[in-house]
Formats: sequence, C-alpha cells, structure tokens
Amino acid sequence: MKSDRYRRTSSTLMTAVTAYTVIAGLAIVALVIPRLVVSNESRPAVVKIVKTAAGYRLTRDGAPYFIKGGGGDGSLDELKRAGGNSVRTWGVENAGKVLDDAHKRGLTVTIGIWLGHERHGFSYNNSDQVFEQYDKARKAIERFKNHPALLMWGIGNEMEGYEKGDNAAIWSAINNIASLAKKLDPNHPTMTVLAEIGGDKVKNVHRLCPDIDIVGINSYGGAATLADRYAKAGGTKPFVVTEFGPAGQWESPKTAWGAAIEPTSDQKAEAYRKIYKGTIAAKPLCLGSYAFIWGHKQEATATWFGLFLPDGSATPGIDALSELWTGSPRGNRCPSVSAIKLEGAAKVAPGAIVKALIKASDPEGDPLRIEWVVQKEASSYGSGGDAEAAPPVVREAIVKSEGASVELRAPRGGGGYRLFAYVHDNHKNANVVNIPFYVEAAIEKPAALRGTIPLRVYAEAGDAPTYVPTGWMGNVKAIALEPNCATDPHSGKTCFQIDYKDTKDWGGVVWQSPPNDWGDLPGGFDLTGAERLVFWARGDRGGEVVSFELGLLGADKKFPDSASAKLDKATLSKDWKRFEIELTGKDLSRIKTGFCFVVAARGAPIRFYLDDVTFE
Repeated sequence: MKSDRYRRTSSTLMTAVTAYTVIAGLAIVALVIPRLVVSNESRPAVVKIVKTAAGYRLTRDGAPYFIKGGGGDGSLDELKRAGGNSVRTWGVENAGKVLDDAHKRGLTVTIGIWLGHERHGFSYNNSDQVFEQYDKARKAIERFKNHPALLMWGIGNEMEGYEKGDNAAIWSAINNIASLAKKLDPNHPTMTVLAEIGGDKVKNVHRLCPDIDIVGINSYGGAATLADRYAKAGGTKPFVVTEFGPAGQWESPKTAWGAAIEPTSDQKAEAYRKIYKGTIAAKPLCLGSYAFIWGHKQEATATWFGLFLPDGSATPGIDALSELWTGSPRGNRCPSVSAIKLEGAAKVAPGAIVKALIKASDPEGDPLRIEWVVQKEASSYGSGGDAEAAPPVVREAIVKSEGASVELRAPRGGGGYRLFAYVHDNHKNANVVNIPFYVEAAIEKPAALRGTIPLRVYAEAGDAPTYVPTGWMGNVKAIALEPNCATDPHSGKTCFQIDYKDTKDWGGVVWQSPPNDWGDLPGGFDLTGAERLVFWARGDRGGEVVSFELGLLGADKKFPDSASAKLDKATLSKDWKRFEIELTGKDLSRIKTGFCFVVAARGAPIRFYLDDVTFE
C-alpha cells in the first residue's frame, strides 16, 4: 500500500533544489521542487454532536455542519461544484489519497473501517479473526486521526446482515472498536452503518453499542419514510443516511420472466428528491446523508445506481442533488427522457425485428446524441453490493437507429436481454433508460465470460476482482485471510497471507465466480488459450505442505467446471517459489472455481503467503 504519511514543511515556499542524474556518462541537471503536502501533525478539525431543543446537529470547529455527501469514488470536483461537502469510503485502502484530495477542495471524509461479514466467511466467534480486525482498526485510527479532512469514523458497513441483527458478538466487536476510537481520537465521532433497520437492529445498536455516537443507515425503497420508522423503532441516537437512491433491484417490480424493471433516470432523480425531503432535510435526528453511488458500478445493470456514466457524464440524479444542496438549479441540466416503448410484445422470436422509441428533450435546447445498446440480461443478481461481472453487449443486434427510434434484430440465443438508450447533450450531461425483452428460444446454459489471458486471480490488493475467495471448507473457524499483507510481497506492495490456526483437522478456501456459488448459478470464465496456472508461494517458516487446485465442481452440478487440475502436497520454503499447474489440452471453456488451497494440520498452526496468481 502507498504510504500516506504527511510531511511537515517549515514554510509555504521552499527553495528549489538542484538534482544531478548521470546517464551514460552525461550529467543532467534538473530542478526538483518538493510538492507541498498536508502534515500528519496538522491540527485536526474538532467534530462534535450538539444536542439542541430541536434535536441534534453536527459542528466542525464550532460551526454547524450538515452532511451533503456522496458515497463512492467519483469526481470530487463535481461533488464540490454540485454543492456537496463530504465523501464517504467503505474501507481504508486508499484513505490517505482520498483525505488529501478532499482537503485540497475543502471537503471532508467519513473514513470507513471495513468489518467482516459472516456471509463472506468471517466468524465473530473466532477470537483470532476478531482481534486481527480490531488491530487493523487501531492502526487505521492512529494513522489518519489527525488529518484535517477527517469528519468521522464509519465502523463497518452492513456487517450485522440483512435479517434480525441479533448476533451479540457482532455488536460487541463494533462497540469495542468504537470505544478504542474514542480513546485514541476524541476529536471525531463514531458511527456504524446498518442495512436498513428491520428486526432488532435499532434496539441492539442502542443497548449494546454505547460508544457508537451516530447510527448510519443504508436505505433505498423505504428511505423516504426512514426518519419516522427509525423513531418508531426506538431510535434516539442521531443518524446519517449513509446510502440512499432509487429502489434496488431486490425491491422493484419484475417482468414475467423475472427481470427487474429499472426506473428511468428521471424517476431516479425524483426518488433522490423524495428521500431528501422526507427523511433528511430538517429532521431532528438526521445529521445529513451520502447519496449512492457517487460514481458508477455494475449492479443488476450497468446503470442502476450510478449517478455518473462510465465516461463521467452526469445523470439527472446530480441535477436533483445539486438543487437540494444549493437551493438553485444546476447551470446546465441533463436531458429528460421518457421510458422506452416497444412496438409489439416484450417476448419475441429469435431473429424477429423489434422497433422501439423514446421521447427526449433538453432543458436548454442543447443538441442531443442518442446511443442504442443491447445487452444480455444478468444471469443472476448479486446481494449486498458484491462485485458483479458485466453481461456481454450484443452489438450486432442493432440494425438501424435514427435518433429517438431504433430497429433491432432479436438475438438467436434464447433468454432475457435489455435495450438501453443513452442520451447525451454537449455539456457532459446524460440520461439513460432501458427495457427488458425476452427471446423465446431454447436456452442453452449461459456461456462463461470470455477471460482475457493473462487473467489474474490475485496480483495486488485493489485489483478488479475475477474470482473471489468465498468458498470456505473444512474447519473454517481456524482460517484467517489477509489480502492486503505488506510483509515481503513477491511483487508490488501487497501479497495474500493465509493462516490455519488449529493444530488438527484441515481447511481450505476456493476462489469462486460468482461468489458463494457451488455450481447452482452460471458464471465463471472461458479461459480457452491458457496453458498453465502460475502462482508464487512461500511459507512463514519453511516446510509447510499445501495442496492447490482448480475446477472443483463436477458434472453433478447444474453449472460445473469444464476441467480440473491439481498440484498435490506442495512443500513451501521461506523464500518465494514459483509453482504452476499445467492446463495444456484441457477444456477451459467454463472455469468457475479458479483457484483453491487446502492445508492439513500437522500439530502446529500454519502460515503461508501467495502472490501473482495468474492464468497464462
């Protein structure tokens, strides 16, 4: 990980230093002007929660501070221009840069401290895992507590799960970290973030987490009534709406074949307005909010939650938020677009001609450019914001497009598809709408996504995920994974540390696509062309014996792996060693379990490291 220390400078102007570099015998003179950076010893802003006759308010260095924020990694310049004042992170991986960039723009940051989820294999009854999580939180708090852009600590995100929220061990772990934060950093409040407020969540966060100052709540379809529901559930602590936006795919109407119907961009903008006015603005317990997502991501579709398109174009949600934050309309607003209308039925035969149209206009009369796209429907929707692979685009489906109308030929493959219309003005503003349609043909098992070789399973913390280590086996309570280990990586700045902490039994972890799937869902990668799986490994002491394999799903599964291969009982040394699993001649058209390790205890705990796991 990059160092985020802040160097003290003795003055605002520094004398230029002359540096000499010798290349091929020639002395090259260059002026090196040190970059001014924020000091880690700068005075932090003092953030307090003040109780008034009307409720609660947040103050920053004595001045009232109502959070007008965005959650995500989108442009901070756009956040500032829209009238926002704060950004939220979910973890600390890139916190130093986010804090620095925010400070330069006069923005603040709620730093998220990620806590483990039980559905990802974390056990709050495993004392080693809980301690390691606590220790990582301590290091993060000590590292960033004096940064002047820090607003508060966000301790965990939806770690209590989506049901009742009655695991006392989780609440205990949250409060222990909150108590630590208050001791190490009295200048910034503590917050934990819940997935809505059903079950016993409100009751338990109040009675089991006395050191949590603020309750963060992620809410979508029911967010407009959240303030009232929170009070009725017994909520008395101040709260922040830490994620809000249009109703999610899990709470939206579906087509006859199960495809979620996505709201139009204009409907999403209205959802932001309704939530803000109903729950956030002028509510006695609300300290502000973070709109989701300040950026873009693939979740159910390519456009469901993104306030921006991948090219950086703003959508109408930005118009709504900017007006709510500033009280005035944006200088140049996004186009307005009606829902897509299909001529004829939404279920069609393969090869059929389908016509569709929209109505589009621009508030300022700017010229509009319309792009039509057909994309395969996602084979399954993820949960909890887990990473999702983007379905393939069917470029050949578009036969003819003339502005607001399109003619397409239904793909030959059966199943669900979506037709998108992307409408752009000439000021980096956009609007997007889509409609599902269905091709009535024999449905083959969906093909795996075509993997680009080399394909990395693990190369560096923060890389875009391909396979995810969610398939825990054996004595899972004894397993601990650290994907961001900076102890002597083989390359880059991090490697993967694995601990098996028992002296008996065995344990293993499978990297899966999609996550948490054992053959019931489509997914995986077509790795045709790969000749070997290469990885580097080393033991903590040397002599550790570990087995490695791929392709664990057999023909008895609905969606099996197309091939398997194994390196049995490899002996590790203290130094990095290259290992490979030969794949030449194997059918790699669907590999869903891309990597796996298995360790058997030999009377003592085992620690080993992995890096640069790649299909070549």
